[in-house]
Amino acid sequence: MKLIVGLGNPGAKYARNRHNIGFMAVDEIASAHGFSPWRAKFQGQVSEGRLGSEKVIMLKPETFMNLSGQAVGEAMRFHKLTPADVIVFHDEIDLAPAKIRCKTGGGHAGHNGLRSIHAHIGPDYHRVRIGVGHPGHKDAVPGFVLRDFPKADTEWIDDELRGISDGIAFLVADDAPKFLNAIGLRLTPARSSATVAKKPAAAKSTTSKPVED
Repeated sequence: MKLIVGLGNPGAKYARNRHNIGFMAVDEIASAHGFSPWRAKFQGQVSEGRLGSEKVIMLKPETFMNLSGQAVGEAMRFHKLTPADVIVFHDEIDLAPAKIRCKTGGGHAGHNGLRSIHAHIGPDYHRVRIGVGHPGHKDAVPGFVLRDFPKADTEWIDDELRGISDGIAFLVADDAPKFLNAIGLRLTPARSSATVAKKPAAAKSTTSKPVED
């Protein structure tokens, strides 16, 4: 069994914030893969289903970002899982928009949601770092991540979320490269054989530290 967590803040006013890209990702996965309706549990909302042969619980903590670890820890203990069974989707200001990296372990580098998860289950879980861009100065970060994505970003966000859904079964099966390739195919569609295809600037697995909030 895997526990897939999307980070964000509850409520309609936050729904399209950059900080809520994790919520958006798990919503897309649940919808595309026929998961159960979301219901209240573990201080959040949960949805259940299968990806390949793996049973999957998805969780959107409703504790607000800074206390996300409470919900994650409760769900992990209830299902007798280990941090290695946990995958967390979160916003990443140190990556450009439409860039994604996978990471396991390491520091939280200031991201308050990850900081809380670290405090409750330790650092040895998997993360999917979804780039949202940087405002240019660290003092501007809180306001930046709590603002909505601009309308001009809608197309790449939709493509990226569909790519995440396309590839999620690979990630659950511990094949991050195939997961990232599925996203790259959505963001950089294959060209016809009559054109010279450029190598996609697709996301790749890395050990870079996430920084945010």
